[in-house]
Amino acid sequence: MFIPSDTLLKKYAQVMVLYALNNGEGIKKGDTVFLVGQECSKPLYLAIAKEIYAAGGNIITHYQPDNTRDQSMARLLLETGSDDQIGFFAKPYWQGIVDAVDHILFIIAEPDIHAFEGLPSSKISRMNSARAPYMAMREKKEQAGKLSWTLCLYGTQSMANEAGLSLEDYWEQIIEACYLRDDNPVQKWKQVQQEIETIKDKLDALPIEKLFIKGESVDLTIKIGDNRKWLSGGGKNIPSFEIFTSPDWRGTEGFIRFNQPLYYSGKRIAGVSLKFKNGVVVESSATENEDALKEMIAQENADKVGEFSLTDKRHSRITKFMATTLFDENMGGDYGNTHIALGNAYKDTYPGDMMKVSEEEWAAMGYNSCPKVHTDIISTDNRTVIALLKNGTEKVIYKDGEFMI
Repeated sequence: MFIPSDTLLKKYAQVMVLYALNNGEGIKKGDTVFLVGQECSKPLYLAIAKEIYAAGGNIITHYQPDNTRDQSMARLLLETGSDDQIGFFAKPYWQGIVDAVDHILFIIAEPDIHAFEGLPSSKISRMNSARAPYMAMREKKEQAGKLSWTLCLYGTQSMANEAGLSLEDYWEQIIEACYLRDDNPVQKWKQVQQEIETIKDKLDALPIEKLFIKGESVDLTIKIGDNRKWLSGGGKNIPSFEIFTSPDWRGTEGFIRFNQPLYYSGKRIAGVSLKFKNGVVVESSATENEDALKEMIAQENADKVGEFSLTDKRHSRITKFMATTLFDENMGGDYGNTHIALGNAYKDTYPGDMMKVSEEEWAAMGYNSCPKVHTDIISTDNRTVIALLKNGTEKVIYKDGEFMI
């Protein structure tokens, strides 16, 4: 079994601790990190722990048994638990965690990517929905500027198999995408982030009313809406090359087909097509696990767009399907990628003080509210993005996988 060298793991851990956390600034002495990972991610988990302690930080561990078909706490619950047990949420515990930490670092590592195979989508959705209050707690503290979070990937044989790669080739994508062969990957990330920020600032300077996304597999209109700004990774997710915003969901019209699979509730959903009218999904289909797609969309407000994103191929070194949203939503390749997320909007795309905005005001601005769902769906097909500016003129802002501004 391939395991990255100690040198690569140390660099990876330094990227996560000294760059990714604290929104691209790295942790400060005395900060507390909630470190989440499964047994299969142990080499990286320990490497990250070493860097947190070396930086003067503290750790609250959430180290879990591997989630597999034959040995899984979650599967045991789904197979034998009552509805009340599946929907159980220990509010005081999770509120205590959120209150106690400054940062959350989650290592994505699937020892068995099909751990929930054969289980009803409705039960899986119920279990996932039980975490909605936890996500709301996190969001509130994040809006106050007192919490940061980030994700990274530890490659497993199961994930490599799903992507059709050897484990070594799978890790090669991780190593290249995260700049782990650079002498100083932390500094490299800061440089790349600055380049992406330059594009983001140019987008913010454009008075965009709507976007028209055109291609063989897409004819979609996205209304940006007032009181919006564009965001880039800035440490949230490693790697992250995307530039995104949360549009006014009410102005989404047209259709889009996605050529990349997604994973929801432990199930692979492929061949997704969506049609929007007046901002709502009115038609949906998938060639694989369509029931899981429809189960997701059926949840309250999960039939509306919460995010629109573009990735420039000049920044991303990801060229292969990786069977995980973290990497697939940042794919470069020939044409970069477009993705939308159904469900919850990112309120930090609001340019003002989020804490002063009421729920009624969020709704009036067209920010979608769906704490239970935020699911990215990705296409790497070629497409052109045309901006309709508020003065009525049009401008091509993205073509052939590159921003044109």
